[in-house]
Amino acid sequence: MRKTFALGVCLAALSLTAAPLKADDHPSVDAPSAIPGVDRTPMSAKDLITTPRLGGITTSPDGRYAVYQVVRTDGKSFERTPTIYLHDLNAPGAEPVALNFGIAAHSVAFGPDGWLYFLSSEAPGAGDDGEGNTRLWRVALEADGNVTGPMPAAYIPGTDIHGFKLSPSGDAVALWSNIARDCPRFGCKDESETLGSGRLYESDDGFFRHWDTWVEPGQYNRVFVFGMENGKVVGDGLPLDGRDTDTGLTANTPTMPFGGGEDIAWAADGKGVFFVARETGSEEPTSTDLDIYYSDLTGSAPVELTKANPAVDTGPAPSPDGRFLAYLAMARPGYESDRTVVHLRNLATGETRALTQDYDRSFGGLSWTADGSAILATAADVLDTPVFRIDPQSGEVTKLDLMAGHEAHIGNVTPLAGDRLLFTRDSIGVPAELFLSQGFRQARPLTDVATTRTGKMASTVTTRFSFAGADGNTVWGQITRLEQQTGSIPAILYIHGGPQGSFRDGWSSRWNPRVLASQGYAVISVDFHGSAGYGQEFMDAINRDWGGKPLIDLQRGLEAALEVDDQIDGGNACAMGASYGGYMVNWIAGNWPDGFSCLVQHDGLFDMRSFYYSTEELWFPRWDFGGSYSEARETYEKWNPVNHVDKWKTPMLVIAGERDFRVPYTQGLQSFTALQERNIPSQLLVFPDENHWVLGAENSLQWHNTVFNWLDRWLVKDVETARDAP
Repeated sequence: MRKTFALGVCLAALSLTAAPLKADDHPSVDAPSAIPGVDRTPMSAKDLITTPRLGGITTSPDGRYAVYQVVRTDGKSFERTPTIYLHDLNAPGAEPVALNFGIAAHSVAFGPDGWLYFLSSEAPGAGDDGEGNTRLWRVALEADGNVTGPMPAAYIPGTDIHGFKLSPSGDAVALWSNIARDCPRFGCKDESETLGSGRLYESDDGFFRHWDTWVEPGQYNRVFVFGMENGKVVGDGLPLDGRDTDTGLTANTPTMPFGGGEDIAWAADGKGVFFVARETGSEEPTSTDLDIYYSDLTGSAPVELTKANPAVDTGPAPSPDGRFLAYLAMARPGYESDRTVVHLRNLATGETRALTQDYDRSFGGLSWTADGSAILATAADVLDTPVFRIDPQSGEVTKLDLMAGHEAHIGNVTPLAGDRLLFTRDSIGVPAELFLSQGFRQARPLTDVATTRTGKMASTVTTRFSFAGADGNTVWGQITRLEQQTGSIPAILYIHGGPQGSFRDGWSSRWNPRVLASQGYAVISVDFHGSAGYGQEFMDAINRDWGGKPLIDLQRGLEAALEVDDQIDGGNACAMGASYGGYMVNWIAGNWPDGFSCLVQHDGLFDMRSFYYSTEELWFPRWDFGGSYSEARETYEKWNPVNHVDKWKTPMLVIAGERDFRVPYTQGLQSFTALQERNIPSQLLVFPDENHWVLGAENSLQWHNTVFNWLDRWLVKDVETARDAP
């Protein structure tokens, strides 16, 4: 039986009970729409790019204040400017106060002394000798937003500080940066003499490039702990990986390529540090063996706490009383999308229990309640990402109901004293805003960073639906369209990447269903076999079956969407996707060649053989295809799009980034060559300065306008929709 649920996003009617952080008014909301039935201006690509973005949240030790960052993008220069705000959580209706540190600031965090610490490459005054290096600063903060400072807290000449984490007592700080492993101090000068610009790698070095960066031989992310006196670092610092390179650890902390402060956690007593690392070496590109280590801050080799598990161990979260360490662990080595189970380690005895072994969801974002009575975590759960409360004694898991309607996507969960919970929430229709819950009940909004602004634009509605997919299993999908649009609506089949991912009910600054629907299309996404949020068996179903069950789900999902909404014109449709979604577009081109009027393929895999030998994280294809290319050649070739190019006939837009090392841009060049050889109408858009994602503001505008123009070229709409000019 098919199920449908309508999630109306009539943002103009949304009531915010707290005094909002005022967003700039949208300059053209009163302009008429060119889409039939729509009387307000729909969201444009430029609107998406210039929508203010909330992030960087920290709270004061007493839980009274929240400090957060809002980034705004200028609509003409596309320059991005961050502003830091102070919000009094004890005063409902309080206006946020903009803070002025005197210099640009990022990575802002409260210290246990109540001061605000942050990183900046700027310095106040003239004649500064900092040479532009990023340093640690601090400011004294008053309730009215007045700031005293900035005052230097840490400056290591010739070295950028990439991140920091203060000890619970404030008498020490962990700093990290990219530093040579044989360097005993934070920031040794590289005195080696090398002729030429070449980088020489040994076969046992591990990664030679990762995500979008070439590895500098011998350089690693390393963490050093310094003492602090009167708010300033003292001494040379102790390396967490050990002073002796022969007995110590050689690894990256934070982990590459996306690790950050969540990889590092101070012990509750401040006498040691837990951290996550994966050893380097010849097996690194094929290993998911991340482990949690403990350093006693003596400079000796760290202790590997999770050595017994050869798979992922991550997210260390010590209990407030210092007795336990909660963390996340996978069971299967080499599988990056295995289920993450919450574990609890007794730090006195070493006894470890898998708390959520019997709860079939993959958890993340661990934190303890202020009184230590429960662990909080988030997990994908049928298009939503709610918060769960986990009993550390029994392992009982309870899903919290923090929002009216769907939970959508909740993140940045921060427990506060008095059973309060601070978090962000976003959805397909609304960007992230800050919320506060009392007693784990439904929360009240604290900010209006972008809700009012987006609410003045034409509203969209998202409808959830389910259907019987491959093997008769229930599969979920979503339709996002303009709420008031009349007449026939062209269809866009939106295909998510991963492949173990989901388009879920969440905001995106890149692949955003609302901005595409605002151009007059019905955006249909399907959580095919392999998607997150439906249990591990469903996720595992895509392994060694990339073009099988997922394609069936997409075909049936499109049919189901047409039954749910009879305004959608299934014969007037395009398919688009990136990464695995781009792979599926290439696969559709040869295995569903009559399904669409056009295709958009971004960073898609075209030839599985050349992909295997040019990507960097080899554990990924080895698990999903059952081994290396030479070991599992038959499986790679069974699902290889290049083997079906002779059936290609659908016009395709190909997009690639030259700094993409995950799916090298040559995959896009190969698919474009195949299109040219067959005289199939096609375009190639290449970004020399982007990686697997398009992050630059102007590049994003170009990406969107190119995609919109391509869709307009091949899909028939009743009325043409106006476009932004760069």
